[in-house]
Amino acid sequence: MSVTRHVLGLSGGKDSAALAVYMRDHAPDTPVEYFFTDTGQELPEVYEYLERLEAYLGKEVVRLNAHRDFDYWLREYKNFLPSAQQRWCTRKLKLEPFEAWVKPSLAAGDKVVSYVAIRSDENRIGYRGDTTGIDVRFPFQDADIDKAGVIRILKDAGLGLPRYYDWRSRSGCTFCFFQQKIEWARLKEQHPEAFEAAKAYEKTAVDCGSPFTWTENESLEELERPERIAQIETQHEERVRRHLQRKRRDIRRNPFKADLSDAEIDELHDLDEVYGVADVSGSCVICHK
Repeated sequence: MSVTRHVLGLSGGKDSAALAVYMRDHAPDTPVEYFFTDTGQELPEVYEYLERLEAYLGKEVVRLNAHRDFDYWLREYKNFLPSAQQRWCTRKLKLEPFEAWVKPSLAAGDKVVSYVAIRSDENRIGYRGDTTGIDVRFPFQDADIDKAGVIRILKDAGLGLPRYYDWRSRSGCTFCFFQQKIEWARLKEQHPEAFEAAKAYEKTAVDCGSPFTWTENESLEELERPERIAQIETQHEERVRRHLQRKRRDIRRNPFKADLSDAEIDELHDLDEVYGVADVSGSCVICHK
């Protein structure tokens, strides 16, 4: 007789955490299995938040990648760094471990339902498992839960946001290539040992012929110069100022947007002026949700 497994991946970010809380509170009879694909290069705040979330859920969060972390795959890829063009980290550290985890169930004829934390206010595709037979569902879209709703869920649960949101806009590896320049500067300030480790990876990669540095057209050695840090901070402050000006104009045109706090700028990475694209979509949603 076939069975149904219900699985929910946690990234260490606010959206997936809120979805876990939502499922616990709104579908208490659904035996959800929570998992976290650990790259071995996560922020300390991520591990701390996962422990708090486990306590709230009353369930263990299964850790994948126990024996094949980022260092293992970096060696396999001859020290070539992953990049937005070559996202081997997402494939090897996120997608494939998850699919290997559920493969025995699918092979046995069981059904696997995966719950993904894409909000109602997001224009993202995300992982759908179309070729694997996994039934992917989007509860936040079905329930019309947006960013404000996610924050409210975490606040009501007494969890709040992960501490790294004080200085960073997203979860993911300490050296994620989707970070803004300002986030690299803040990583150096908040976790200097992680910044130095990223520099070492980068230097080895360049010496081995890798065409990529962690941040486009600039090495971390160049980025960390005091005058460059000052420039990055000034440019970031100007982006924030322009963003808040636009937000205030939007509120004047539409008073129903007035419940959006000016302090909620943790998703500046989605703005056109930061990356030159309207959305950082695709499989990396698995890392950062």
